[in-house]
Amino acid sequence: MRLTDIAVKNAKPSAKPTKISDGKGLYLLVHPNGSKYWQAAYRYDGKQKVFSIGTYPTVSLVEARTSLLEMKSLLASGIDPPQQKKAVKAEERGDFKFEAVARDWHKKMSVSERWIPQHSERILNSLINHLFPALASKDITKLTTRDLLLPLRKIEAKGQHETASRLKQRITAIMRYAVQEDMISQNPANELGGTLITPKRTHYPALELEQIPDLLSRINAYKGRRLTVLALKLTMLVFIRSSELRFARWAEIDFENKLWIIPPNREEIKDVKFSERGSKMRIPHYVPLSHQAIDILKELKEISYGMSDGQGLIFIGCHDYRKPMSENTVNKALQLMGYDTQKDICGHGFRTMACSSLVESGIWTEDAIERQMSHKEQNNLRAAYTHKAKHITQRRLMIQWWADYLDANIEKHIMPFDFARSML
Repeated sequence: MRLTDIAVKNAKPSAKPTKISDGKGLYLLVHPNGSKYWQAAYRYDGKQKVFSIGTYPTVSLVEARTSLLEMKSLLASGIDPPQQKKAVKAEERGDFKFEAVARDWHKKMSVSERWIPQHSERILNSLINHLFPALASKDITKLTTRDLLLPLRKIEAKGQHETASRLKQRITAIMRYAVQEDMISQNPANELGGTLITPKRTHYPALELEQIPDLLSRINAYKGRRLTVLALKLTMLVFIRSSELRFARWAEIDFENKLWIIPPNREEIKDVKFSERGSKMRIPHYVPLSHQAIDILKELKEISYGMSDGQGLIFIGCHDYRKPMSENTVNKALQLMGYDTQKDICGHGFRTMACSSLVESGIWTEDAIERQMSHKEQNNLRAAYTHKAKHITQRRLMIQWWADYLDANIEKHIMPFDFARSML
């Protein structure tokens, strides 16, 4: 027999939770403390499940039966009632608005990816400035590929192709997160591929290896600031990235073991943009030092040690010792030497020249070269096995070979392979 209002009202608790059936899966669950809950038993995807409707008397018998009918309708449409209920509540709270989902994604990524605060802030600002104006209040369950494309098109129209490309990646990640959190079933951002102009990848200019003797001659003849000359020479010897060099601190240099350890991030210097940057790969970068590099660092120490007001900078600024040398220092010097830094060579081109020489020598392994270049391993499985392999012993020999090779090219050019054979 089906329940009546009086029967529900007068239902008494017992020592254990008691179910009083109303039929068709609906029942009143009476707890020992006297609380009463409307629940409905059903099967979904081959599994027996329970749907909680609400408490009595907040939800009456008639309202419970109405909820049961609505539940049956959802099941007939292939929808799991609790998921639908969860979605409705989330929408009422605004949880499914694009901004709310994006901020939740950003918060979780900041922790799981261990973003440094400055990087995390830059990503959030890019969302605030470029995506939220158009998408913040949009229901993420109703967003289409076209909706996601429109703000990207506006950025692309301004010629900011690199920015548009990065934001496309972030939109895709945000929507993927929504799928993973069961907010949506499919990611509409997956269809954004091929919709934007691909940013032009420009390679940094570098000299041919035959031109190394002339480059060394011009550096030695340069009449500018001594610290600049030493920066040029050290860059050639260790071929690290410009920010890794500019923001270097004395505490990173281990003279005894002839090793430079570039940390994932550095202490930020007030009013110096990106001064918190360390190793680009976000892991410590171990750089062996040749005896030529050690000699340069010793000379640099006489110039800059203790002059950066507690910052410990190796390459102090020309006008303010508390700040690092300008990001244009190396390229400006190359220009004064007569080079076109857009076509001939720039500071980053030293890396290309070093890598080419090491490969052409035929005596160094790819792993050692890639580790010295601090390149990211693209093969995730291989990276899992090699991320701790620093190849320090081989790289010590390799970095000394490179320094000796440069010395051998002061008078005339010698090919890397021939120099390697001459040392056998």
